[in-house]
Formats: sequence, structure tokens, C-alpha cells
Amino acid sequence: MTFAAVYPHYVKKIESKGRTLAELHEVINWLTGFDEKKLQALIKDKATFQIFFSQAKLHPNAHLITGLICGYRIEQLVNPLTKQVRYLDKLVDELAKGRKMEKILRSRN
Repeated sequence: MTFAAVYPHYVKKIESKGRTLAELHEVINWLTGFDEKKLQALIKDKATFQIFFSQAKLHPNAHLITGLICGYRIEQLVNPLTKQVRYLDKLVDELAKGRKMEKILRSRN
């Protein structure tokens, strides 16, 4: 599955809840280290999630993303790629649910 195929769903989800594209990109940047230019290149190239996360530099606090997503407890996932995709899904869910950005970005106090 490509990141480009899922990205529009992330956008629709957060915008329908009153959040902005800038906030979504801030969350993606926090998790992956991708700036706007890199993110757009990955979308344009139709990068798979495997390629997407192989090029990412996960935030050192990504392990603090816990809880249920799609019926699975993130902290119990064994496959690294699945865990990374679920990290992103969880952050997008928290953004859509109106959680404060400082809580979503676990590095802020």
C-alpha cells in the first residue's frame, strides 16, 4: 500500500473535524522528520509505507505512542513496519479527535 493512497484519507479525516493541513503536516514531521518538500516527493513518487518509513527518522519519543488503533494495542505489535504505520494512524486519530498538539507531540511539555 502506498502512502499517497492513504494520505487523502488522513486529510479528509482531520479537515472534517476542523483541524488543518498544517497541523497534519506538523504531526507527520514530528514522527518522521519529513519536511513539506520531502513529504510531497514521497506522495508524488507513490512511495509504499515500507519506503516511506525506511526513509524516515522516527522521533525518539515515538515509543510513547500507545493505545488501541484498529483494534490492536500499538505497544504489543511486533512487526516494526506495522507498528510505525499504526503510530501514524494513532497520531492522525488524536488530531482528528481534537487532542491538543502538545499532547499529540509527546516531546513537548
